[in-house]
Amino acid sequence: MGMFARVREDIAAARLRDPAARSSIEVALLYPGLHALWAHRVSHALWRRGLRFLARANSQIARAITGIEIHPGAQIGRRFFIDHGSGIVIGETAEIGNDVMLYHGVTLGGRTRNDSGKRHPTLADGVIVGAGAKILGPITVGRNAVVGAGAVVTKDAPENSTLTGVPAHARTRRPHDDFSDLRLASDYSI
Repeated sequence: MGMFARVREDIAAARLRDPAARSSIEVALLYPGLHALWAHRVSHALWRRGLRFLARANSQIARAITGIEIHPGAQIGRRFFIDHGSGIVIGETAEIGNDVMLYHGVTLGGRTRNDSGKRHPTLADGVIVGAGAKILGPITVGRNAVVGAGAVVTKDAPENSTLTGVPAHARTRRPHDDFSDLRLASDYSI
């Protein structure tokens, strides 16, 4: 997928998930979550090429401008959307699947360990993370799980679950717990 097609897809994902989005131009120019994502793509490309200092410098500039900190080593899938992104932190070994949505104040952080391996969480496709939630350590949040606002997740979570509380407890979603309107539809036209 080319760069411009990817940008159009990002804008369409934002417009689909944010009912306050009035136009594509507004989203492209005024959404800090998109700006942080686009800066991350540049930083991640530099990181993968071994230009670590430039990658970190770019990510810190983006952090200063957007209030969203994404480590250049983090891996992020397609149609990722950050809504009201201020205060988000995404660690170096975090992995984010496709169609994931984060609200403000979310941390995808590590636990206190000196390991140089996997230290941050993995969010599978379709995960939604509520405002202020903290997901810590090398755990996996399963496909289509929903993490409630303020939850602290420190253990693996199954797919199609809802996680709430401190520490978070997973429960299988009930049939009337429909979060499909928060996810992307199959049509990404602008």
